[in-house]
Amino acid sequence: QVPLVESVGISESSGGSITLSCTGFGYTYSPYCLGWFRQSPGKEREGVARINPHDGDTYYADSVKGRFSISQNKTNKLVYLQMNSLKTEDTAMYYCAARRTCVGFSGPASLSTLAYTYWGQGTQVTVSS
Repeated sequence: QVPLVESVGISESSGGSITLSCTGFGYTYSPYCLGWFRQSPGKEREGVARINPHDGDTYYADSVKGRFSISQNKTNKLVYLQMNSLKTEDTAMYYCAARRTCVGFSGPASLSTLAYTYWGQGTQVTVSS
């Protein structure tokens, strides 16, 4: 089991920025693939962004492309989600997730919740108008 822990949730105004972080996975022995997901009340959980920690390759959902950025800090074993130009529709519970490999894992399939094995408990992000 790979426990994942997200940073504490936060509220922000529309147009503002938030950075989420996630820790709890190890880079040393396993080539984990890392992603951020979100779920709004009454909606299905959706993929937001994915990063391959070994080559830095990233992939984003169309709804956040150009506004959100996923990155990593290998030294501190953290993955970040930088969220800029926030919109009220970004309000959701945000989750980080991991799977054991990024090999052959790209495009829209890499944002499927079914593809990830390990999940954090989630952190609430609220964007007000």
